[in-house]
Amino acid sequence: MASASTATSNMLSLLREWDKGSKSVRAQILLEFVLNNQNKTGPEIEARFAQGASLFLARLTAWLRLTYMVGTCLNLQLQAMTIFLSASSGHKFLAEFLEVGGVMTILEILGLKQAKEEDKTQALLLLQCVANSGRKYKELICESYGIRAVAECLARSKSEETQECARSLLQNLAQGNPKFQSQVYKGLIALLPCSSPKAQQMAAQTLRIVQKIVGHANPNIVEPAVALLRSYHLEVQFEGTELIKDLMNYEIQDQLLTNLVAALVPSREEILRRPEILDDPSAPDLKRPLAVFVQQASAAKVIGILSRESHQNCEKLIQLRVVHNLLIAMGNEDHADSQRQASITLEYLVSTFPIVDENCREAMGDTLYQMFMSNPESLYMVMSPVQADVLRSNKVNIPGIVDGMD
Repeated sequence: MASASTATSNMLSLLREWDKGSKSVRAQILLEFVLNNQNKTGPEIEARFAQGASLFLARLTAWLRLTYMVGTCLNLQLQAMTIFLSASSGHKFLAEFLEVGGVMTILEILGLKQAKEEDKTQALLLLQCVANSGRKYKELICESYGIRAVAECLARSKSEETQECARSLLQNLAQGNPKFQSQVYKGLIALLPCSSPKAQQMAAQTLRIVQKIVGHANPNIVEPAVALLRSYHLEVQFEGTELIKDLMNYEIQDQLLTNLVAALVPSREEILRRPEILDDPSAPDLKRPLAVFVQQASAAKVIGILSRESHQNCEKLIQLRVVHNLLIAMGNEDHADSQRQASITLEYLVSTFPIVDENCREAMGDTLYQMFMSNPESLYMVMSPVQADVLRSNKVNIPGIVDGMD
């Protein structure tokens, strides 16, 4: 009886100290709470507060709503709330948090320009606790425009830790949430063209998981997925390639192949559309190739991968005049990797299909053809400008491809 009375007295003393305390006093109370209650269950927290934990949580949520715009002890407040919401058998804490509009407050924190990255990370961890509580809580986050808020946080954040928390939450919101899984899917597609390479990589990576959950491919994914191949970042190119390979299992495969073949021949407008920084006299001398040439080389490589995976892919690609476009890419003297990747892919098609071999021999002429067959990977290093021009001006068009391949 004495111990219960002591616990009640301590709890009342703590609440009085909080109510009368300055910012620094409250910060110290929060710090001690966070340090002493990690991984505690709901009943254990209640016991510590003499069954009055909800009184402390109510004060905490009220102070958060009053101060989150200015960031007063924001990280400590979020950590303390996370302890409440992550406590097993602490469902009442979650219900009390939701009743006062806690989810909306946390989502608003994600959109604050002045919020620190570590605060956004903690806010995302708090939302993850809510999402982990079940389907109806995931739906509540989504109904509060949470998908957009989390996706924008992922795109704009400068911290990889924050971005990873946002990516993980988006994946969680897609799983076991049939009402909103398509919205998460569309939100991830919208992230593919963003300016952050890390966000692009994470979006493509997560899309490969969510794509299987959704079960069908949105045609709007084709253009941004192929555009990932323009990235100067190898990790983005890798995830883009893997995403394209996965998407070939869906009804958009013809559209994907069409876009890949088109990427082998950048338009004049795309070539002339130089990034402004390349024309800035004060900028350092940049040796990067144009993004469309990076995409050209990557497209040639991906086409080679898809060709080796499926005879049906080869048939469709050749009907789309891939041989004609590969020859043009091989003649691109402005980008050696485009020439090399196109040569490697074309060599596979030539060695696999007699009709392709016949057309390439005729287009190249005997001398260039022999050079090509002896070492396709290094052809670009020994080819003359005249020979490159021959490749760029080729007229290869293989009619009756099905009969010819049979």
